[in-house]
Amino acid sequence: MASQVSEIPSSSPLTSIPSDKDEIRPKADFQPSIWGDLFLNCPDQETDVETKHRHEELKEVVSKMIVAPMANSSQKLTFIDAVQRLGVSYHFTKEIEDELEKIFRDKNVNNDLYTTSLRFRLLREHGFKVSCDVFNKFKDEQGNFESFVMNDIRGLLELYEASYLRVHGEDILDDAISFASNHLGLAVMALDYPLSEQVSHALKQSIRRGLPRVEARHYLSIYQDIESHNKDLLEFAKIDFNMLQLLHRKELSEICRWWKDLDFQRQLPYARDRVVEGYFWIMGVYFEPQYSLGRKMLTKVIAMASIVDDTYDSYATYDELVPYTNAIERWDIKCIDQLPEYMKVSYKALLDVYEEMEQLMAEHGRQYRVEYARNAMIRLAQSYLVEARWTLQNYKPSFEEFKANALPTCGYAMLAITAFVGMGDIVTTETFQWAANDPKIIQASTIICRFMDDVAEHKFKHRREDDCSAIECYMEEYGVTAQEAYDVFNKHVENSWKDVNQEFIKPTEMPTEVLNRSLNLARVMDVLYREGDGYTFVGKAAKGGITSLLIEPIPF
Repeated sequence: MASQVSEIPSSSPLTSIPSDKDEIRPKADFQPSIWGDLFLNCPDQETDVETKHRHEELKEVVSKMIVAPMANSSQKLTFIDAVQRLGVSYHFTKEIEDELEKIFRDKNVNNDLYTTSLRFRLLREHGFKVSCDVFNKFKDEQGNFESFVMNDIRGLLELYEASYLRVHGEDILDDAISFASNHLGLAVMALDYPLSEQVSHALKQSIRRGLPRVEARHYLSIYQDIESHNKDLLEFAKIDFNMLQLLHRKELSEICRWWKDLDFQRQLPYARDRVVEGYFWIMGVYFEPQYSLGRKMLTKVIAMASIVDDTYDSYATYDELVPYTNAIERWDIKCIDQLPEYMKVSYKALLDVYEEMEQLMAEHGRQYRVEYARNAMIRLAQSYLVEARWTLQNYKPSFEEFKANALPTCGYAMLAITAFVGMGDIVTTETFQWAANDPKIIQASTIICRFMDDVAEHKFKHRREDDCSAIECYMEEYGVTAQEAYDVFNKHVENSWKDVNQEFIKPTEMPTEVLNRSLNLARVMDVLYREGDGYTFVGKAAKGGITSLLIEPIPF
């Protein structure tokens, strides 16, 4: 595995590196955490015995409803969709899979736009190889969508959502997404609630690219106002949401105490204090109760990666970064003596996080996993050093050269690999070997992360002037405007989403649970970075998501 950590070039095309000991340090002026000590203590209440009993009772009821015969496939699909969108499908994985298998094999399906689109979306979400040709019947001889389609708002909404599951070469779905969004946008003002809210929300955030927890919270508020809603399913989803929220609050409280004990705010004032946002990020990667340990470990890793990133990017001089990178590469506490005092703090904390991970994994005979995670972190530090060297030398790399280094610096390969550490038996040595070789789905989620970040930083002026920018590189090399560069980058993002979707179609390289980590990492970027860097500058998406998922319980 040692080869995994030597892929980043150790020197750039410029050979002489001037000393910068007297250089003024980069100015870091990040806002302090907006949460204060809010999450330091978790709520006193526990879920009472009566509520737990009711939860189990309703779980059995919903399970039976999923597998019960219904009047037609449209009813069955609508019910399964509600179970998924309310955030409780993780309880019924096998039942849902079995029912969708039957629907996939049943060729006698309703022909209306709503059912066709919903069937396509649910089957694609679960990896069934369903053809986009099913939408041809809604087009005329000229290849345009029939006029009746634009008047079927529920059908149009489902067509819009289904289009987000498209893969390469599905031109009909490329057409459908712009056609549906245009007509939904025109119609939304004239619609009655709750359909008006469903449409306006979908135009802001599609199901495919939304964070399942955030979307579940939003859908809970709408579902109860849909006339045909199922009361048992609604009650179960509310109880389940509040029970999970308590678990998440306990985890976050534990992490916040760990963070406060490290005292980074005082010792490393240049770094971002974003441990709450980091937990929200990782809750996006996996929210289910069985991943509690993985969530806590991965949140500590993303918190440390953020500190390391800020050390390279926002404070350290290049002369300090060389021994810092060397110490991370050697991963040995003895290296601490070669570091400046302030670097010793983050270096020791970094090693401690992985040592704790190793001890926890040793209890399950899975300590081999930590070596892969460690190598991914080393690779990240190496790529940070390349960027720091470019900045020091005022070197302007070509776009391709920048991209080759920028993809590792976004940290998504590291997070994907580390996410597997805290998963169960579904993850094996083969999973880590597969992940360490940059498979397509990890590459795709990395491109989504890197390019959305680059556009956000440039568009919203979130980057320091002396920093190398991918957008600036591209504009300079190809002689284009900023908007033209954004369009190119956004096209790369769209193509990468098609790659992600393609990787879920059966037969898959890896189990769906493994692939879901990369899908969810891509979703976090879509939610947090569409309106600027929502992690560093804590935008509406992060504030709203954290408030709705970790502060406010669902009212009954």
